[in-house]
Amino acid sequence: LATTTAMVCGLVDIEFCKLVMGLQSQGSEKFLNSNINLAAGSGNFTTFAPDPPVPISTGLEAPHPETFTSWDKIEISRKTKEMSVEELVNYVEKSFGVTVDRIFLHGDTEDKAIYNALDKKKLEWDITFDENGKATVSDGVFTQWPQVRMAVQMLGRLPPTSGQRIVFKTQVEKVKVSLDQTKDSFMKRFTGDVSTAYREVYRPSEEGEKQDYFDSVFTGRDYVTFGVDCHTESKEDITLPCVKYLFSHKN
Repeated sequence: LATTTAMVCGLVDIEFCKLVMGLQSQGSEKFLNSNINLAAGSGNFTTFAPDPPVPISTGLEAPHPETFTSWDKIEISRKTKEMSVEELVNYVEKSFGVTVDRIFLHGDTEDKAIYNALDKKKLEWDITFDENGKATVSDGVFTQWPQVRMAVQMLGRLPPTSGQRIVFKTQVEKVKVSLDQTKDSFMKRFTGDVSTAYREVYRPSEEGEKQDYFDSVFTGRDYVTFGVDCHTESKEDITLPCVKYLFSHKN
């Protein structure tokens, strides 16, 4: 049955066979793009050499790579001992002279990440009480828990004998507990293995088909590809190739 789909699959398989035969070492001219139109008859069938991949600017300067293509990857192999997320962040920063903002599943558009610099910033946040019960709260806390601002203000205004203080102090203490839990969760992931962090973040929470598919792919592969958002000291955004992280599954 001659259909466009069947022909395209056949042509793709031919190019895959060339890869299996190792022809990529002989240059791109061994590979072909094809243009077919079954509606116009068998005469409308052409093959031509593929165009070179389009260079993508990184925004970096030498000695760092100034361009790359969609075929390029930053390959990191940790088959014997896994990297922690912290070590992965440090590796990228030292290798390319950048500051990492996020590390996430390559191609994923959701607001998920195995590392987010905004979460690391929360380690600097703090909530304390002085001997008079007045709360001192880092400014960043108010961006995450804006509702606590009024409670902090009231603790600073109400006299020590006021019975209302317990209500506002309880509100601040609950936020402090949440902040401490956020810090602990971040540090556990930050100091843990990269593959474990990936699984925790991206494995579907609901049992069923999606979770089973994730598990089958995760256990069947020895690598994960990550995207990296980063910038220079001058706050210029940098574009890096995806990171191919290779690891061994734990028994």
